[in-house]
Amino acid sequence: MDSWLNEELSGCAFKDQRLTTRFKSIVACLSEKSGKSIPEICEEWASTKAFYRFLSNERVEASEILAGHFEQTMSRVKSIKGPCLVLHDTTEFIYNRKKPLSNNSSPLSSTNKQYDVGFGKDYKTGSILLQASLAITLEGLPLGLTSTKFWTRKGSDPDKELKKKNSPTCMPAEAKESIKWQESLNTTHKLLGCHASKVIHVSDRESDIYDYMCNCHELNAYFIVRSSVNRLTEESTLVDEVALTKRAFKHMINYQDANGNNIEATLNIKIKQLKIKASRNNKQSCYPELPITVVSAVEVDRPVDREPIKWTFLTNLPVSNKEESLSVIDWYKQRWKIEVYFKVLKCGLKVEESKLRTAERLTRLIAICCILAWRIHWLTMLNREDRRLAPKLAFDNVERLILENYIKKKKPETLQDYILRLAKLGGYLARSNDPPPGNTVIWRGLNRLYELKAGFELAQNCG
Repeated sequence: MDSWLNEELSGCAFKDQRLTTRFKSIVACLSEKSGKSIPEICEEWASTKAFYRFLSNERVEASEILAGHFEQTMSRVKSIKGPCLVLHDTTEFIYNRKKPLSNNSSPLSSTNKQYDVGFGKDYKTGSILLQASLAITLEGLPLGLTSTKFWTRKGSDPDKELKKKNSPTCMPAEAKESIKWQESLNTTHKLLGCHASKVIHVSDRESDIYDYMCNCHELNAYFIVRSSVNRLTEESTLVDEVALTKRAFKHMINYQDANGNNIEATLNIKIKQLKIKASRNNKQSCYPELPITVVSAVEVDRPVDREPIKWTFLTNLPVSNKEESLSVIDWYKQRWKIEVYFKVLKCGLKVEESKLRTAERLTRLIAICCILAWRIHWLTMLNREDRRLAPKLAFDNVERLILENYIKKKKPETLQDYILRLAKLGGYLARSNDPPPGNTVIWRGLNRLYELKAGFELAQNCG
């Protein structure tokens, strides 16, 4: 087993040692042939059957599969000197089957409708949802997951009947699916313990929930949330308060749109400290007023070919000047890293192409792939870090030997040199104007490297 994988799985929480041994063997095989079907990975019936039995074992929980990874994440968060970000988000894995997928406890999330998804109109769609929390450095290097939650729905909207009788704001938090935000926060805070104070929680507009921000306040946890609700303030509303606030400064940004075009925009930045209140119902008697800082960024000139930039961020971080407000915007922009992580799961490891027929089996498979997706994402971003890092941090002796000799050029010296050769195995051309290698070529390069490594070790054993 690779040294990194041995460390990542060292904290496995299985009570049965046989389960632990089988689990480590499965993850090692999957890491070498990621993105392929289980029979392709295992290559023989006995190993394939063992893999299926592990995924079908009712004693195996996703939390146990990821326990070792969580432990290593905590260690990595502890090792960094400054603060780090924890990105929270939800993704949905879609599965298309002729027969509805089964679940021992409840049916798999299904639209209960038939769709033409390229396989014929008699196929149905079902899904598994994942709420994940990914810790990263301020520069964007992924440190690992701090929390996961898998669930399925009985219908397209689990709160539909409740919403017919009550306003969503009047419903208790525990009765709504949005409780996932507080659960992720609490799990992360418990995992990191005394190191939780160095964490800044970042989430999108879906998490603009008063209960969630109150929970952060009670835990003394920093948060950055993109606003989606015009909340009440002491004197008026959030939108009115921001509109009356004078512009603090202008700031120019460069970014790429969905089509890959480089766009330059000038933003008006406003900063406002105020107190927000719960909505006008029974919540006001239960929740205190929250002191927050609003950072507003609005594009100066309205463009004709796209929607203008209009960001409003709520945070409890100390923000009083230009540098601190730009830090809030920059840290929120890092939220895209968790979207990239989900893309690695879906496009690289291809978890949505699995033919497993039950929600439990799929959940366990996705949990295993979560560890491997972090590894791919970590290698990709590590290439853009400090060039003084040692190559042994990412590659063992055999892997370095292969990367040194497979491509006959100047011997690689730095970690970036080795990762560049890994990317070339995945089809990266390394032209002068090419951007740094992305997750796709790193994933393809890893698969190719493991194939070469297997051949090298086979030759050594036969010799």
